[in-house]
Amino acid sequence: MSNKHKSKILAIIPARGGSKGIPKKNIININGKPLIQYTIEVAKESKLIDRVIVSTDDDEIAEISEKLGAEVPFIRPAELAKDDTPTFPVIKHALKWLKENEKYKPELIVLLEPTFPLRTVEKVDEAIKVISSDEEADSLRGVCEPFQNPFKMWIPCGKYLKPLIKEKEIMYEKPRQNLRKIFWQNGYIYISRYKTIMDKKSFHGEKILPFILSENNFIDIDTEEDLKLLKRYLKK
Repeated sequence: MSNKHKSKILAIIPARGGSKGIPKKNIININGKPLIQYTIEVAKESKLIDRVIVSTDDDEIAEISEKLGAEVPFIRPAELAKDDTPTFPVIKHALKWLKENEKYKPELIVLLEPTFPLRTVEKVDEAIKVISSDEEADSLRGVCEPFQNPFKMWIPCGKYLKPLIKEKEIMYEKPRQNLRKIFWQNGYIYISRYKTIMDKKSFHGEKILPFILSENNFIDIDTEEDLKLLKRYLKK
């Protein structure tokens, strides 16, 4: 087994072939690069990530990913590549395969979704350092302050409205600056400990560290409009 397979920090990039909104979304050309390349490059350039794996059910994505320097040690089963497949069983499948076939167990798993291409190596490494310095933490996730506070949001109830979040206090009448601090998970990065996933059977566990990002370029590719926005941003 090579030295890189003795690594402790593993990046997993989940990239299935099917996509209802944008066909072959993960390898669509963005300014001369397949979309997944932006994420693979950041993971490969990280000073702390030792191994980069792409989990895919698609032979074309696998071939492109390997050419870009990522590993594709297995092809993901079709039952784990459906539209409604959650991320957790995909990650667990990858870890189980690596343990059974390579006896490989990382300490930290860094989840980088290819539909979020605007990351920096510096921020990825910073996030890894944050969770590495807190032994009590089960996981970490990228968050930012939302544009709108959910304490001022409403849901329909028949022909009337009721607060989205019901509290003893009347929160929706308070000034915004007096409302409880709220964060939105933005998809920038997720990190979990191996023991959280395998022992607690959860990617996040109970003790979740916030990795607070102040950038406003959180473009998650899901629609054609997202693609246009990304291309405009990259041209700048």
